[in-house]
Amino acid sequence: MFDTITERLNSVFRNLRGYGKLSEDNIREAMAEVRTALLEADVNFKVVKDFITSISERAIGLEVLESLSPGQQVIKIVHEGLIELLGGQAEELNLGGRPPAIIMMVGLQGSGKTTSAGKIAKMLAKKGRRPYLVPADIYRPAAIEQLRVLGERINVPVHPSKAELDPVVICQQALDTARHANYDTLIIDTAGRLHVDQDLMEELRRIKSAVQPGEILFVADSMTGQDAVTVADKFNQDLAISGVILTKMEGDARGGAALSIKKVTGRPIKFVGVGEDLDALEIFHPDRVASRILGMGDVLSLIEKAEAVVDQKSAEKLARKIRKDEFTLEDFRDQIRQIKKMGNLEQIMGMLPGIGKLRQLKDMPKPDAKELVKVEAIINSMTSEERAKYMILNASRRQRVAKGSGTTLQDVNRVIKSYADMLKMMKKMKHKIGPSFMDGDGKKKRKRPKGLFR
Repeated sequence: MFDTITERLNSVFRNLRGYGKLSEDNIREAMAEVRTALLEADVNFKVVKDFITSISERAIGLEVLESLSPGQQVIKIVHEGLIELLGGQAEELNLGGRPPAIIMMVGLQGSGKTTSAGKIAKMLAKKGRRPYLVPADIYRPAAIEQLRVLGERINVPVHPSKAELDPVVICQQALDTARHANYDTLIIDTAGRLHVDQDLMEELRRIKSAVQPGEILFVADSMTGQDAVTVADKFNQDLAISGVILTKMEGDARGGAALSIKKVTGRPIKFVGVGEDLDALEIFHPDRVASRILGMGDVLSLIEKAEAVVDQKSAEKLARKIRKDEFTLEDFRDQIRQIKKMGNLEQIMGMLPGIGKLRQLKDMPKPDAKELVKVEAIINSMTSEERAKYMILNASRRQRVAKGSGTTLQDVNRVIKSYADMLKMMKKMKHKIGPSFMDGDGKKKRKRPKGLFR
């Protein structure tokens, strides 16, 4: 996500950091490069023009030219400008008013409306709401069935729509059902077309008039760049959309749609789709995205991902095991499973500050989810005793594990070495931090010393 523009901007800012003092010429030259980087990222031309004008005016001010670290000041100004360009702050769904709250999904065919409807339903169900999915696309073959299958996967009820009914009638019937069954959120998956046409817009206007949705979310494929922005603007003019969902963001190295859509339409990006999995929907945080674009990472989103998959009791149990030197290969495998649940490895790596610099190294390997699958298969092929006491894994046992997991002896040796190295690191960390203040049952063991470190 945003790899291309991140690389270009980092190159610009590296040059700025090299100056002890900046001149107006230095800043104008840097802004020209930033302009080129944004245009190459397929950002709307007018958006780029306004952005560069605003940033240049602020950067040429006395507070930058006379600063002790002018390069850092310019980066700070660009960072603040990007946050504003992306929308300023995260926008929540409007779920207030008389239940059910109604969310209407609109967009072109193939943009990801149906999958996004399922993702939102799952997200809301996790928060304790009772969503009801409504298939209102009677034109695309199997569209109704697709949403029904999605509903079954996430255990969310789906309205039994019939293709011979008018979409407006379907939505009205679904609204009556939701009110009688006490569903608090109605999510309507409307029809799309290959391009914007009057018949589509008229149908969407009729649905809007009939059910009065609190949210009209335009779903756009971020990979289509400025086309997505143009279509979003057209939908906004006709329907007054309330927000945008950008799909396929995990594959969008340029980010032109994300950087243009708020400025052009005036409507915020509310969610981004970052994968096919039904958990792969994230709230859009402009400040975090701006940090990622500038190679500063996104630690807050990384923490939220970890918290979503790590059970508190399991974490406490693991901490006790580490303190008592009882961390086994089985625990190692469980941690790998937790990492896999967090999502795409490359996306997770992208949230780490400074990772952009490492990616520029020629020998820097790319994170590979297949390697995690291989490690898990190797540990699964061991006996319970071997997982608990890895030292008993002699040559013949390792050969057996390699055959059982469909890997090589070298692969098995590499996993065992990684695990052994991890144990050594844990012991070092434990000694550096000092004595444990809690015993295995969580009770106080001794008074806390004045200093944390020995």
